[in-house]
Amino acid sequence: MGRVPNVTRADAQAALRNPLAFIAARWTPDPRTVRRAALAALVMSVVIVVTGGAVRLTGSGLGCPTWPKCTDDSLTTTSEMGLHGVIEFGNRLLTYVLCAAVGWAIVAARSQKPYRRSLTLLGWAQFWVVMGNAVLGGVVVLVGLNPYTVAAHFLLSSALIAVATVMWQRTREGDAEPRPLVGKAVVQLVWFLVAASVLLIAVGTVVTGAGPHAGDSSEVARMPVDWEAVAKLHAVLAWIVVTLTFALWFVLKAVDAPRGPLARTRELFLILLAQGLIGYVQYFTDLPEVLVGAHMLGSCVMWIWVLRVLLSLRERPEETAPQQSAVPAQEPATSASIAGPR
Repeated sequence: MGRVPNVTRADAQAALRNPLAFIAARWTPDPRTVRRAALAALVMSVVIVVTGGAVRLTGSGLGCPTWPKCTDDSLTTTSEMGLHGVIEFGNRLLTYVLCAAVGWAIVAARSQKPYRRSLTLLGWAQFWVVMGNAVLGGVVVLVGLNPYTVAAHFLLSSALIAVATVMWQRTREGDAEPRPLVGKAVVQLVWFLVAASVLLIAVGTVVTGAGPHAGDSSEVARMPVDWEAVAKLHAVLAWIVVTLTFALWFVLKAVDAPRGPLARTRELFLILLAQGLIGYVQYFTDLPEVLVGAHMLGSCVMWIWVLRVLLSLRERPEETAPQQSAVPAQEPATSASIAGPR
């Protein structure tokens, strides 16, 4: 073992003033460590969504009837509250695990050499989204599982997944200016895919807010819409997303696009087919809880892969020092191929 450095009074004061800078000055993580930390934060952001769905599907949404305490007299669940209290309080405890994962990602990003400010900011963005969603989760309990607040809670979780996905991708890239791998027409098609996916997720929250799984055995308000009609609209949007994905896959193969965008699109297409199968089976089997939970997990995975498709359309190499000799600028092309630069 190496010698443990002495910590002086000045070191202790510096650690109190700026603990992240103190750690960064004494530790340089391996790039794989940074990537794993970002991946851990992403995985936990999905886990918290799935366990939150388990709370609702088991009717444990008000297992802890108040917030931030579990009851007016107890911070934790009590034996009188039974299994519902354990499930709801357990999901609250997982928020601390999520915070720890995000905190680890922030520390790892801040300590990386050379310092990457954009990566650290993505970590902090996750932290503040987690804090905001924790407060919103408390509001959900205090208003008795109002379906509109439940929908907002899920959408904010989707935003967290988006930021975590971007950070994970950025840990595997450099900080040079992004270089497009496809043409503008393909990029526009992918943005249509992203927009349709956002709308699909949003309508899915309406299906949840109007559907039979209210989140608690007591009388809980539902959205005043026909949930079966909204479910059919959700299915139509799902087919639009599938169609856009297949069209993108066809275009990428036709223009001989790079391997990255093509592979991500193919993976997304397969994920959508599996998600669609689960969706139809759960609809025609009266929404069994296990399949609804699997569908929620599939929604998270689908959203991650939509973003991975978007992020695969460009590459960001490591920054290089400017060359001493000037390189003559090339004349811009008058038109660009749909395949983009290769």
